[in-house]
Amino acid sequence: MNWKTAFRSFYYETAEEPEDIEFLPSETAVLVIDIQNTYLEPKDNPLENARWAPFFNRMREIVIPNTSALQSWARNNGIEVIHARIACQTEDGRDRSLSQKKPGFNYLLLPKDREDSQIVPEVGPVGDEIVVTKTTDSVLTGTNLRLILHNMGIRNIIVAGIFTDQCISSSVRSLADESFNVIVVEDCCAAATDELHRHELAVINMIYCHVVSSREVRGFLVGAEG
Repeated sequence: MNWKTAFRSFYYETAEEPEDIEFLPSETAVLVIDIQNTYLEPKDNPLENARWAPFFNRMREIVIPNTSALQSWARNNGIEVIHARIACQTEDGRDRSLSQKKPGFNYLLLPKDREDSQIVPEVGPVGDEIVVTKTTDSVLTGTNLRLILHNMGIRNIIVAGIFTDQCISSSVRSLADESFNVIVVEDCCAAATDELHRHELAVINMIYCHVVSSREVRGFLVGAEG
């Protein structure tokens, strides 16, 4: 995949190739969104398990290993690694946003101390890495992350996590509206289906972010180690 030509929507299919990207480590953060235990748990019946099997496979075989490697690369290069997760402060979830109270897939009751709300250990925080907790899709809307990023002088955000068409997309749009430079790492993200994943990447690419591979993003950092 060449990030300069891939994942182009109708709006950008004839646009010129973007300029090369360069990030300083001190101005850059990796943000991993919502890779939590609840999303890897088996479904209630065999039919649902079969329906979700491609997602489970992508998470275990691609997204989690690649995200863990991305985090290690970031730590080795002095890049902040930040984590976001969905979790409510109350046991009955009365503090959740309306979207998380509606019936259906997006109904989420994840009290903050319960095991299913925790970040998957392979991509969890190390040392004093920052973890923000939200009851919204956008990580900026539901937390003080905007202030944290500004306080640390962060201008560039490398995004990984799930779901591409939901919390990733909402967060990317919010970050772009706040004038952060946003990179979405395609092989560190997933939606329920590959079709949804690839469609949403085309929707957000080149207007709200640049969509790249985990291999390509390593070439953007000034003075980076491999």
